[in-house]
Amino acid sequence: MTPIYLDNQATTPLAPEVLDAMLPWLKDNFGNPHSPHVLGRRAAAAVEVARDQVAALLPDNGQVIFTGSATEAINLAMGAARNRQGRDQIAVIDTEHAAVRDTALWYGTQGFETSLLPVDRQGLVVLEELEACLGEKTALVGAMLVNNEIGTIQPVTRIAEMVHRAGALLLCDAVQGFGRLDIPQHADLIALSGHKIYGPKGIGALWVRDGIRLPPLIHGGGQEQGIRSGTLSPALCVGLGTAAKICAERREQDMVHIAALADKARGLFCDWTVNGSLDQRYAGNLNIRRDGIDVARLMSDTRGVAFSAGSACASGSGRPSHVLAALGLEPAQIKSSIRLGFGRYNSIEEVERAGHLINQAAETQLS
Repeated sequence: MTPIYLDNQATTPLAPEVLDAMLPWLKDNFGNPHSPHVLGRRAAAAVEVARDQVAALLPDNGQVIFTGSATEAINLAMGAARNRQGRDQIAVIDTEHAAVRDTALWYGTQGFETSLLPVDRQGLVVLEELEACLGEKTALVGAMLVNNEIGTIQPVTRIAEMVHRAGALLLCDAVQGFGRLDIPQHADLIALSGHKIYGPKGIGALWVRDGIRLPPLIHGGGQEQGIRSGTLSPALCVGLGTAAKICAERREQDMVHIAALADKARGLFCDWTVNGSLDQRYAGNLNIRRDGIDVARLMSDTRGVAFSAGSACASGSGRPSHVLAALGLEPAQIKSSIRLGFGRYNSIEEVERAGHLINQAAETQLS
C-alpha cells in the first residue's frame, strides 16, 4: 500500500506534463547539446528554451546557469566571496539549509570569518544583529527565502537593502519558494532546484546578477559560459524548464489548494504547537510538536503516512535539527517535532486520513 505522501519539502512527485516533455530527450533526441551537428543543435535549442522558462520567474538583469543540484549552485555562488577584494567575512542566517550553512562554515577554515546570524522564536532573522554584523569586511550574506524545515519566510528584500548598504552580496536560497512566491528582485545570487517544483532530481540552477564574477567550481570543457563545465542533460533541463512554466501557470491555483490543505491540517492538529512563525510562513509547510512524543516511534507506528522529522539531508546524520535549536527549543521539544509538507497532488481526504493516523498513534503513545 502506497503511503499518503506529506513530505513535499524533501521532494515533490514528478508532474505528468514534465515526464511527457522529458521523454523525447531520453529517447530519439539524444544529441549532445554541445555538438555542432543537427542533433546537437536541436538539443542545444531545447536547453535554451528551458533556460528562458526558468529565467521568466527570476529578475531580468542576470543569467541562469544550470547545475546538478541546488547544493552545487550554492557552492558555486559562495565562490563570489573570493572575488570581493579586502572582504573576508561571510554571514548566514543560523537556520539556513546545510547547503548554505555548512558551506559557509567550511569557508571559515579557508581564511574567511564565518558569522551565524541569530533568529527569534519565530525563526525570523534578528535585523539588529544583522546590522551589527555587517561592515566593510563583509563579502557575502546568505538568507533563505522560505525555510525548508519550518516554512518561515524571511524579509529578504529588507535584508538585501542592509547588505547592499554595506557593499556586500546577497545569496538567496530560494529552493522552497521558487515557483510559489515572488522572488526577491534585489538578491545578487539565487539558487533553485528542480525536484522541489514537481520537476526531476539531478538538476538545479543558479541565477547570477549581471556584473558578478564567479570562479569556476568545476573545470573541464568550459560549458555554461565557462563557469560550470560538464555536458548538460537536455532531458533534465527540459524537465526543470517545463516544471517552472507549469508553476507560473498554476501558481494561484496551487496556492489556493495548498492553503486549504494547511487550514484543514491546523484544525486536525489543534493539540500540537506550531514551530516557527504563524503568519510569515509558506502554507505548504507545517512543523509542529507535541510534548512527550517520541517522533522516531511515531513514524514507525504511522507507516501509512510519509512525513518527516525535519530536513531530509540531516535525517540520516543523527544530528538534532539546528533550525529548531536556533528557535530556542529544548532537545526534548526537538525530538517531539514533525514536519508535514503539502503539495499540488495532495487531497483534503488524504490530509484528513493522515491527521487521523498520526493523532491516533500519538494518543496511543501518550496513554
